[in-house]
Amino acid sequence: QLQASGGGLVRAGGSLRLSCVASGFTFDDYAIGWVRQVPGKEREGVSCISSGVGRAHYATYYEDSVKGRFTISRDNAKNTVYLQMNSLKPEDTAVYHCAAERDCVVKDYGYWGQGTLVTVSS
Repeated sequence: QLQASGGGLVRAGGSLRLSCVASGFTFDDYAIGWVRQVPGKEREGVSCISSGVGRAHYATYYEDSVKGRFTISRDNAKNTVYLQMNSLKPEDTAVYHCAAERDCVVKDYGYWGQGTLVTVSS
């Protein structure tokens, strides 16, 4: 199970931190990603952090439009992944879902949580 939270209304240039709490599986065995969706548009992969399987360090990936503004991290002690979003823009407005898969993928994850709404006003 994946539970996302932390969305809200923020002005352009502001920040939000999304959290995704996982349960029911071995957390470090899975990559966790954030995928956003605007009604009427396709889902868009935003960021992903790898699993710890076979790695000394976690790999992170970002969609081009969020590079330098968003930071993904994970706290395995809390079974939680965070997405720190800074310098938010109106085009970041979307429902943000966290999702899990054995490896990072763009958007075709096997396990999904409910979304949290992020609204950025201009």
